[in-house]
Amino acid sequence: MGLRKIVDPHEALSAIRDGSVVAVSGFNMIATPAYLLLKLYELYEQTGHPRDLFIIAETCPGTPGRGLDAIGRKMIENMDYGFLRGVLIPYYGWVPNISKLVEENLIEGYNWPIGVVSHWFREVAAGRPGLITKVGLNTMFDPRLEGGFLNDLAARRRTCKVEVVAIAGEEMLLYSCPKPTVALIRATTADEEGNLSMEHESAVLNVLSIAQAARSSPERGIVVAQVKRVTKFRSIKPREVHVPGPLVNYVVVSPELPEYHGQTFSVLYDPTLSGELTPPAEVSRTSVLPMGTRKIIARRVAIELVRLVADMGRPILVNLGIGVPAEVASVLAEEEVEDFVYTTVESGPFGGIALTGPDFGASRGFFALIPMADMFSLYEGGIIDAASLGFLQVDPQGNVNPAFLPGRMPGAGGFPVIAFGAPNLLFAGEFTAGNRQVRASSNGLEIIKDGDVIKFVGKVYKVVYSGPHGVSRGQNVLFITERAVFRLTEGGLELVEVAPGVDIDKHILSKMEFKPKISKNLREMSKELFNEKPIGLRNTILSSLRK
Repeated sequence: MGLRKIVDPHEALSAIRDGSVVAVSGFNMIATPAYLLLKLYELYEQTGHPRDLFIIAETCPGTPGRGLDAIGRKMIENMDYGFLRGVLIPYYGWVPNISKLVEENLIEGYNWPIGVVSHWFREVAAGRPGLITKVGLNTMFDPRLEGGFLNDLAARRRTCKVEVVAIAGEEMLLYSCPKPTVALIRATTADEEGNLSMEHESAVLNVLSIAQAARSSPERGIVVAQVKRVTKFRSIKPREVHVPGPLVNYVVVSPELPEYHGQTFSVLYDPTLSGELTPPAEVSRTSVLPMGTRKIIARRVAIELVRLVADMGRPILVNLGIGVPAEVASVLAEEEVEDFVYTTVESGPFGGIALTGPDFGASRGFFALIPMADMFSLYEGGIIDAASLGFLQVDPQGNVNPAFLPGRMPGAGGFPVIAFGAPNLLFAGEFTAGNRQVRASSNGLEIIKDGDVIKFVGKVYKVVYSGPHGVSRGQNVLFITERAVFRLTEGGLELVEVAPGVDIDKHILSKMEFKPKISKNLREMSKELFNEKPIGLRNTILSSLRK
């Protein structure tokens, strides 16, 4: 037997030095070591150490009031900002208190895509200087634009930076940040030698890569693992060990409470979310989406996916983003074509029904689960067949801002890598925002009151997807709304479909800050999109496959 590894949190966390770079696992509350984070801050409150920490998160280790966000709230309440000097977080949407600290320039704030950070951990673990990729060119991550800096403090200190490099005559981006010297990770079970298994977790994320990055040379750091139970050495089957014991310095047992070790934000433990049990079909299937603008859009996206199935003569692999695109899963279920369209979630699951809101990242009834970096390889490498993502703003060149506004800093999340790699890209969202009243009928669309927030703008607030770059790479890109469909061309957006009952000048062009090209073959959107009854997508697929 080796040295004693099962210790109390004070002993483990006291090994962390001031100024450390700390890598933290977690996708919202999935595999987030919330107990370790809170105990680490308690140690700082009691002793003043460790201080000046820089945290690198793989996604977003917390939800409002939990995990890292609970620390941010205490820092604000105490008006003591010595604990953190900065953070690199791909998605800030569920840690509003940390966002506030960044927005007020009290700590450094950086934003990279989830897929970039996921692959960056692996590069650092292998001793490389950072991640080289084309993801982010001509967007907010490109140093010729914003370089991923979220505030003045970050732009001045440049703890994490992005550089343009040339390889074989092609422009690439090099993402670099200090190597972590501490890893705070989470698993389900540890044996006496620190071998970790993740059988109750909803995803395995990048937990192994984070541990490897911390332990890599030149400064071999420490790995602290949070678990909910301990077992005898060698009682975990070797194939079930996710992080081998030699990579783990300390193991801390967490109370099994939602705020410390919940499977997701709202679920303490459900074996259907960890893949230990497969739920009955009636439990897995989503409810029928009520008729409205969101269903119209979701149906139009589903038609494109079914066309791909027919063209390829096989099932397709896709990613459905949050917001309106998530509703596509309901339409696919209603049309009974789920077996032809395999969905994925960034955190690692294939298939099943993805949870939403702060539980996002988990899937009920998935059929396969892979590490998150491997999932993002599918996205970046164009291995998936299509993706449907939301949008907040679109400009004449097809540049997309999915979520950023002044005073609203959710972070780019998984969007940039998925949008970069998907060969068929279906942006989906309502045409305007704000208070509106739109009615669907068998005759088409009736716009009674339109929204006053314009989404098709002259210039997006932040470029998170580059339309011109996508066109140069041969992506097939559509913008699908309830009243119009646009195709991205070399000359920018082109209007190709209009909903029946919609006046082009009054309901489309007057609600845009630019005039798109109008196709010579402008079509009317199919009236079946606006009816209550299913639109027969299963028959479409079966008919095509018989040919």
